[in-house]
Amino acid sequence: MSIKKIGVLTSGGDAPGMNAAVRAVVRTALNKGVEVVGIVGGYTGLINGEIIDFNLRSVSEIIHRGGTVLYSSRCPEFKTEEGIMKAVETCKKHGIDGIVTIGGDGTFRGARDLSLHGVPCVGIPATIDNDISSTDYTIGFDTAMNTVMEMVDRLRDTAQSHARCSVVEVMGRGAGYLALRTGIAVGAVAILVPEVEYNVDEIVEKMIKTREPVKSILSLLLPRASAR
Repeated sequence: MSIKKIGVLTSGGDAPGMNAAVRAVVRTALNKGVEVVGIVGGYTGLINGEIIDFNLRSVSEIIHRGGTVLYSSRCPEFKTEEGIMKAVETCKKHGIDGIVTIGGDGTFRGARDLSLHGVPCVGIPATIDNDISSTDYTIGFDTAMNTVMEMVDRLRDTAQSHARCSVVEVMGRGAGYLALRTGIAVGAVAILVPEVEYNVDEIVEKMIKTREPVKSILSLLLPRASAR
């Protein structure tokens, strides 16, 4: 099958780096002589025919921007046969031979469904959850991890000043990759991930034991401070 025109869309939760991916897709395709259109609003936009033409200048000055210039959405209708067929008809109407989908697991499921209905798709994994198989790091994961590390560094100052234990919850839904990696990086006392069962009492006991040396230090320092 000869590919003369492709569409590109971003779907699901936005992730840092999506715009850079869109830019790369558009400019690479145009350089290969393939027309490119942007699908606005993910699979919802594909169903509704919200299509824009792309050229080299269309993706200028977007590489540093967060979010996605193509906008995104979650589309329950696309999970139905009727919704998929509407998307297929949009592709036929606009002469779209294939689609590059940028997103997470829901986006990839949609790409699979489209491919099974005759519209070939290529998926670019972009999700801070990092829960796409066959890829080491998804687009957005590294940025999310570094953001969490920065926030924990700030929180640690206050926690240590008050000799308190802090519980930090990060994003990831049912995937614990972000919690695991950031927990290791910041030296967390305990890391809880949904993939592994844990006992809350054991975690609390561990935190209490970790705090004991702090009490010992305070008992040595406070008498000296009061003597002054």
